[in-house]
Amino acid sequence: MAALSSAAEFGAQFADPVLRRGLGQVAVAAVLAALVVGLSHLRGLSLERELGVALVRGFVQIVTMGSIVGLLLTAEFAWSIVILLGMMTGATWISKNRGEGLPGVIRVSFVAIVVGSGLVISTMALAGAIETTVRNLVPVGSMIIANAMKANSLALDRFKNEIEDNRTEIEAGLALGAPPHAVVSRHVKTGVRASLIPTIDSLKSLGWVWIPGIMAGMILGGENPLYAALYQFVIMAMIFAAGGLTSMTSSLLIGKYVFTDAEQLKRIDGESA
Repeated sequence: MAALSSAAEFGAQFADPVLRRGLGQVAVAAVLAALVVGLSHLRGLSLERELGVALVRGFVQIVTMGSIVGLLLTAEFAWSIVILLGMMTGATWISKNRGEGLPGVIRVSFVAIVVGSGLVISTMALAGAIETTVRNLVPVGSMIIANAMKANSLALDRFKNEIEDNRTEIEAGLALGAPPHAVVSRHVKTGVRASLIPTIDSLKSLGWVWIPGIMAGMILGGENPLYAALYQFVIMAMIFAAGGLTSMTSSLLIGKYVFTDAEQLKRIDGESA
């Protein structure tokens, strides 16, 4: 009986009249996005395919996730943990592309994202900042995981470029007897700094240049504006913490994987000899 009730609630979301209005808004937004794709073609940026795929893929994924969340709202709490782990796995697969060719990149990305986002989500859930319900844990957790993924992608991308651009210098340091962690530490730091720049800029502009979506939504929903502001800062702090922990973990681990047991710098796949 409970299963039939859950199925009825899940199906009811597709009959909501507000969906028609939403589809109209999607059409307008798609026109604006198509304009960017067209301008990319005219400017010769060669990003049309990537932009088009990203837009279609993003639309399908977010609609699918909306449907899944609608079903999860009637599910047991344990399913939220399964969904968050699935998101972390997906984030790993997307993020590792930025470090393509780096040894152990999938393993490093998964560990870094799980450590960074998992620690923040569990700590803030215990502190009461995230309610331990599917309705709250999955959406808030997804934001934290997504930003951990971005930080990991930026850290890996920058670190990979640093290794490729400074291979001669690194190998010279190793030849002179310097330990691997010493010759690569500067490049690890560069990767971490690069990964945190977007979040730091967002924190600097918070409440001045932009009012983030959660705060705006809470205010529109009738919540106390001051509490909405405080909770938005909590969200941004969680995002910053998850990003920092993820990028530091990722950079430190990958800094070890790029060396052989004989303390020689490994060749990155696709790197010119």
